[in-house]
Amino acid sequence: MEEGGGVPIREANTGLENAAPIAGMSQKECTDRIRKALSHPTVKFLRQQMEKAGCPVWTRLLMAVNCKEQNFAGGYSSQNGVSICCNRMTFQDEINQVIIHELIHAFDDCRVKNMDWKNCAHHACSEIRANHLSGDCHYKRELLRGFMKIRGHEQECVKRRALKSVAINPHCSEAAAKDAIEAVWDICYNDTYPFDRAP
Repeated sequence: MEEGGGVPIREANTGLENAAPIAGMSQKECTDRIRKALSHPTVKFLRQQMEKAGCPVWTRLLMAVNCKEQNFAGGYSSQNGVSICCNRMTFQDEINQVIIHELIHAFDDCRVKNMDWKNCAHHACSEIRANHLSGDCHYKRELLRGFMKIRGHEQECVKRRALKSVAINPHCSEAAAKDAIEAVWDICYNDTYPFDRAP
């Protein structure tokens, strides 16, 4: 376990810790970069807001892992905290983004006392917020992904990325995910708390 800004960083016991990563960086380098990410202003802000809301940033919140799934950079679960897929990371900025995105899920889980990740609408709302508020859909990131429109790209990106995440929830079909995103869109897209506005 590594200490970083008062938050220990776990390395998953997957048997892959000493193996060369599939791509990206080793868990040791990733752990060092996670520690560095804890000083990022948005990460610090989200941690402070979680603590103000009465949600402890528990000692095992962040976990450096090697992920088998090709489509994931990280994830959040109520029981396990934030996972950062080291073998999918190349740059510090990617780690910062994953942590920010996943801390928004952790904040939502804390703030919404009856959060049910099996409920497609609850999951959709948190995905909309995380994609919108984390900067995941900034036009520069979209351009690097090969998606670009002059107008409306950010909202399209948020919907596309939210759908991708909610549709893999085993409790939500793709149709249920689309319906949930449409049903909660206005409320959740415009809910920027704890930020004053979308960063």
